[in-house]
Amino acid sequence: MKLNIGISPCPNDTFIFDALYSKTIDTVPFEFEFVFEDVETLNNLALKGQLDIIKLSYANYFNVLEQYVMLRSGGALGTGVGPLLISKGTLDLTQMSSYRIAIPGIHTTANFLLSYAFPGPLQKNEVVFSSIEDVVLTNQVDAGVIIHENRFTYQLKGLRKMMDLGAYWEQQTHMPIPLGGIAIKRNLDHTIQTKINQLIQESIRSSRKRYPTLSEFVVSHAQEMSEDVMRQHIDLYVNDYSIDLGEKGKMAVQKMADTIGNHSELPLFI
Repeated sequence: MKLNIGISPCPNDTFIFDALYSKTIDTVPFEFEFVFEDVETLNNLALKGQLDIIKLSYANYFNVLEQYVMLRSGGALGTGVGPLLISKGTLDLTQMSSYRIAIPGIHTTANFLLSYAFPGPLQKNEVVFSSIEDVVLTNQVDAGVIIHENRFTYQLKGLRKMMDLGAYWEQQTHMPIPLGGIAIKRNLDHTIQTKINQLIQESIRSSRKRYPTLSEFVVSHAQEMSEDVMRQHIDLYVNDYSIDLGEKGKMAVQKMADTIGNHSELPLFI
């Protein structure tokens, strides 16, 4: 059975899916075709229902509940993993409505957390996540919301943290931060959904056995990153919640659903 999978080229995703891509674990009867895109492109593909299995922002998940159901494995959820609001100079957080703010996509959890912290009207500019530091540095915007590996590089570029948006969520909710998860088409048989969930768990365990050695698959998709930053990325975003959300992880996602105002009676997880 052939299934397509959409993930980002970021080290946490390639680390998680390495064994499925390289077939170092038994994936029979499945044949996987991978699509690599940035987080907001994946969110838009999910809105169109174009892929069988897809990494998407949890904030966008509630827009596609009719088509997708979330797996319990493979996602990014945790504490201390949230997006950061950064700037070039010192800005006044009480004046946020007057600033131009770069976000990595309207459907991202980063954008959700920005609005959660600052619920009033904001001047948002959508920018590919990897370019946000640059548009702040060149004064195209006043501030930016950074995700992924940019957490480890912004200070080296002379930028400063205005606020940890993930920490604000944690302080307010006492819950871990649901960043992104792996969703699968809801109309696929439940036995298929369960098997895919198990294969992703096996793939993570396979990668962990080799770690801190990085595979060619991980390195080749993060060419501009040093191996040290790749490992920091993996250490931060791949954790026990990636193996299985568990009850606390599910509660965190439900809290986000309640905050967004999702009233669907469809189950959120397989």
